[in-house]
Amino acid sequence: MPGTDLTRLRAALTAFFALDGFIFAGWVVRIPAIKEQTGASASALGLALLGVSVGAVITMMLTGRLCRRFGNHPVTVVCGVLLSLGVALPPLTHSALTLGAVLLVFGAAYGGINVAFNSAAVDLVAALRRPVMPSFHAAFSLGGMIGAGLGGLVAGTLSPAHHLLGLTVVGLLVTAVVGRILLRLEPPAPADHAQPREKDATPRSRDARTRGLVVVLGLIALCTAYGEGALADWGALHLEQDLHAHPGVAAAGYACFALSMTIGRAGGTTLLERAGRTRTLVAGGALACAGMLLGALAPSAWAALLGFAVTGLGLANIFPVAVERAGALAGPAGVATASTLGYGGMLLGPPAIGFMADWFSLPAALTSVAALSAVAAVIGFATRRSAVG
Repeated sequence: MPGTDLTRLRAALTAFFALDGFIFAGWVVRIPAIKEQTGASASALGLALLGVSVGAVITMMLTGRLCRRFGNHPVTVVCGVLLSLGVALPPLTHSALTLGAVLLVFGAAYGGINVAFNSAAVDLVAALRRPVMPSFHAAFSLGGMIGAGLGGLVAGTLSPAHHLLGLTVVGLLVTAVVGRILLRLEPPAPADHAQPREKDATPRSRDARTRGLVVVLGLIALCTAYGEGALADWGALHLEQDLHAHPGVAAAGYACFALSMTIGRAGGTTLLERAGRTRTLVAGGALACAGMLLGALAPSAWAALLGFAVTGLGLANIFPVAVERAGALAGPAGVATASTLGYGGMLLGPPAIGFMADWFSLPAALTSVAALSAVAAVIGFATRRSAVG
């Protein structure tokens, strides 16, 4: 594939990553309004929101098969359309039950597009022979920040129905424009164009050892996503409840984490080229461990905010490295497995923190993020010759 086509493909995939983050964050900031509209209790809303997770996890494994049959690019475009349409459905519901049902559809599209464009990105990384995977995830984080910020600005003037319908229009327009580019571009071949590699790919993906390595990489992704989910749901409460921070300062907790993660991913390619995967993963896990210990145990809100920012920098490139390596080892099926385990970590984090907070305290519970970050670093170092590479 010519260099200009590779550049166009990279730009198209970056746009889809950003769109995914933009739409998902736009939905998340309207959850309180949807709760009020449906009249759901906190527990009923929690069960309804589980629909996103269930839909995503179920679809992730199926999408790996669809990508192998139809190709990563068409599946990405179809899921982009479904995601854009799905985000408009929650405001049409008036009970927790119907909300949960439509969120299954939205979650299915969200899980599908994540596997599809990550698989396409893995192919591009192999063709470019450069570790550019973090740049795609940086686009996702940036899109999420823009979506959340814009959602906060329009929350007081637009109803959830009008806001989310606007996201649908934006999503369909972006998918129509960028999707045409993506569908015209063939998936790139690896830069060495080595035929034996293609012949070896199928049996290797069925090899028990390879499957084991993919699961290990999925566990690394889980450790990262656990921290992201925990900070998203519990960071602000820790600042306000335990450190008596002003609500505005407390709200800045996740923003600090997300911003530093975006910055870390934006520089991830350079970091990987200079330090390599193993050093990046091990150092990132250690940095996140230290940052989260500060964030959880600091005596002041400002020190905790610094800890959240350091945690974001540490975790930034671990998930992209894990997904890229899983895809390199086992193709779309590897991406699907690692993504499913990683997403499982995001699901596990918030409720696990809640139970531990009841048993001990919220600061003590948040130290589990530090512990799993350390586990990711240890796994990465222990498997440096086989899984991480």
